[in-house]
Amino acid sequence: MTSTTKVPSDGASSAGTTPRKTLRLWEVVAISVGFMGPVMAMSLNGIGVAGLVGSGVPFTFIVSFLGTMLVAYAFIRLTRYITHAGSVYALAGSTLGPRAGFFGGFALLGTYVFFAVCIAGACGVFFEAMMAEFGVTLPTWTWVIIPVVVAVFALILNVRESTVTARTLLGIGFVGIAAMVILSIVIIVRVASGDAPVSTGVDLSVLLPGDAPISAVMTAAVFGFLSWAGFESGTSLGEETHNPKRVVPKALLLAVVVAGVIYVLVMFAQTIGFGTDAAGVEAFAGASSTLTTLASTYVGQWFAVLIAIFAFLVAFASLLSSTAAAARLLFALARDGFGPKSFAAVNPKTGVPVHATVFVVILTVVFAVGFGLFGATSVDVYYWFATIATLCMVVAYGMTSVGVIKHTFSRGSKIPKWEVVIPVLGLAFLAYVYFIQIAGQVAPYSYFPWISGAWCLIGLVIVLVKPSLADRIGSRLSMEDLD
Repeated sequence: MTSTTKVPSDGASSAGTTPRKTLRLWEVVAISVGFMGPVMAMSLNGIGVAGLVGSGVPFTFIVSFLGTMLVAYAFIRLTRYITHAGSVYALAGSTLGPRAGFFGGFALLGTYVFFAVCIAGACGVFFEAMMAEFGVTLPTWTWVIIPVVVAVFALILNVRESTVTARTLLGIGFVGIAAMVILSIVIIVRVASGDAPVSTGVDLSVLLPGDAPISAVMTAAVFGFLSWAGFESGTSLGEETHNPKRVVPKALLLAVVVAGVIYVLVMFAQTIGFGTDAAGVEAFAGASSTLTTLASTYVGQWFAVLIAIFAFLVAFASLLSSTAAAARLLFALARDGFGPKSFAAVNPKTGVPVHATVFVVILTVVFAVGFGLFGATSVDVYYWFATIATLCMVVAYGMTSVGVIKHTFSRGSKIPKWEVVIPVLGLAFLAYVYFIQIAGQVAPYSYFPWISGAWCLIGLVIVLVKPSLADRIGSRLSMEDLD
């Protein structure tokens, strides 16, 4: 198979356009897990679920886990054959054609950019929470300074060799995950021994459907699915990875599975920690940050402070990962002819697309601070841009699922035909996620499908109005010889 990192037709030297292969398995896993931000997800995402399904939060996350595995199948399968910094752009392009690849890549670019803004808002949320644990109450307007500060540090790390970013993510993620797991074990042990402020005990029924209607479980599963958002971000660093056709699929599977096991464990501990009776469910659903609340209750205020610090650091790690992924996708598109040529250049010493990285970081700050200056809170920015990004993400993920279905029935495909049921179910899950995001929403959330739809429509218009551009971009993808 011919590598996608060939010298482009414009004669640019490979030294300026080909990233260095420096990443290994656990470093790629760190990129994907870092993008997901487990501590951040576990602090916030169970709250809405508890309000819908009561004590059935752990079961709901099991359903979300299965749904994510269905969606991840397409990425895991196709990255065995394709190595490209463009992620969905390459996976859809190599299977459905260059124009579909461009459309999918444009949708994914929106996902990464909007998620970066969302995470900049999250940094503000968790910085305020961290300062509150220290007894410091900040004026509401001061959160807009936080995205600027964290963006500077994100830029400093992201323009260095990618191993620096990956190892930073790995270190921060490991410490944050370890703290969550320790807290979860403490909660389970104390509840099991009767040394807990709740009397409902270790209720294993929360791992089963329980009394919650299936419609409520499936609706709540959408919130759970958001906890895995960005699991595929490691694919954007495939060209910087040793033996990518073996490492990247394993890394994606590990990222989804490791996150799934942790999420179910933590949600089980949180559910029994608050208590499975009506009062416990109400406390869970009404918490502002479940991890800090439970840390203070079951360990002590000092541990709640540590959790708050870890949550902020994990939000920063997620910002690193999302901006890195967005920059790599901009690099891939620009290298193939869409966007400024400067975005297609990499630093020959570090292999990092510096201009693309700087642009993404600046754009993230402009959006986050701009909305803040017009009155939006850090929580508003987090949830608003998370919703927009999720809607773009569903479109991008769907393109990859359609791509693997087509490839399964292509001549010479090594994928067994019976496996097609997996991406079909994945598409059904994505369609349901999209429906839930647009059905019954009120302003401003009712506006967000139009915003994400407009972004994707721009990509479609470019394909229809400039088909030669899509064909030119697809020239590099046509070099792929899928096994």
